[in-house]
Amino acid sequence: MVFKNISRIFQRAGVLVFITFGTAIMTTMANANLKIGAIKQAPVNANGCPATLDFKLKSLASTDLVNLCEAYKGKVVLIVNTASKCGFTDQFGDLEALYEKYKEKGLVVLGFPSNDFGGQDPENEEKIASFCRLTYGVKFPMFEKTHAAQQAASPIYQTLGNLAGDFPKWNFHKYLLDKEGNMIASLPSQIGPTDKSLIEMIENNL
Repeated sequence: MVFKNISRIFQRAGVLVFITFGTAIMTTMANANLKIGAIKQAPVNANGCPATLDFKLKSLASTDLVNLCEAYKGKVVLIVNTASKCGFTDQFGDLEALYEKYKEKGLVVLGFPSNDFGGQDPENEEKIASFCRLTYGVKFPMFEKTHAAQQAASPIYQTLGNLAGDFPKWNFHKYLLDKEGNMIASLPSQIGPTDKSLIEMIENNL
């Protein structure tokens, strides 16, 4: 009986070590994606707009078109594919806090609802807009529902993914652009808006 109890203790310890080790590996892998090398220069189109911002897109639940180049060139831009029913949905609150803290210094957060991953944003745009506003007080710009997954990526996500060499694998993937629309970083969902490395990159480019 004693030997059985000792065996169970070691088995549990082994599971704990495995979980801890696995968590450490996942954290390390996530952090490794924070910096994707040197800043990747965005091609500049004939109209003078960087390819990453050369789009006219509808605001969420609206027919109003926004020229991203005219509106956001000259700002540090954080682009996020969002979802309303995801384990990462609480990032909406931190994204809004990040936007509120740095918007006067030149940061803008752009949200793009997408139902591509796990079918976790199935509602229409009016319901998505209401949810974001009422649940998380979202005031940062949100745009029409978008395909972010590589196999069906909309033009803006084709451009971002190809430039980064990295397409979103899940909801709340983040692309960080500098004031000229160049790619600073491509960040997986696990890197939240409060991550120190993300904040450092934002502050260094404001």
